[in-house]
Amino acid sequence: MENSTLTFFQPDTEFRKSLHLAQEGISAGFPSPADDFKELRISIDQEVVKNEEATFYARVSGQSMQGAGLDDGDLLVIDRSVEPQNNAIAVCFLDGEFTVKRLKVEEDCVFLMPENPKYQPIKVTEDNQLQIWGVVTYVVKKI
Repeated sequence: MENSTLTFFQPDTEFRKSLHLAQEGISAGFPSPADDFKELRISIDQEVVKNEEATFYARVSGQSMQGAGLDDGDLLVIDRSVEPQNNAIAVCFLDGEFTVKRLKVEEDCVFLMPENPKYQPIKVTEDNQLQIWGVVTYVVKKI
């Protein structure tokens, strides 16, 4: 198993900061005139946090999920109230350590799948203690 450490944070919902939003969107094709934009104010927390009591943030440590777009240092938004399903990316507590992996649920077993070919899938057996701690709903990246 990849030795990774996740650092958890809880959203600060007491002081929400509103930021400007270009209402019409930003063209990824041909530029559009700037005066077409009408400004609104939004809170990023309100956009990504659906259940305040069950939402946490954590920083990714390691490269096992690069193929899913989760890079070292990215900030994950994790919702503990979302029901884990096959193919979801989840934060798992496996044998006393946290890891983030894609869930592969089969009829008689569960695999924790990395998204980097340098890492091996983890087959969860009855000898393991697995708790699916929460489902990743968003990732915040620096570019």
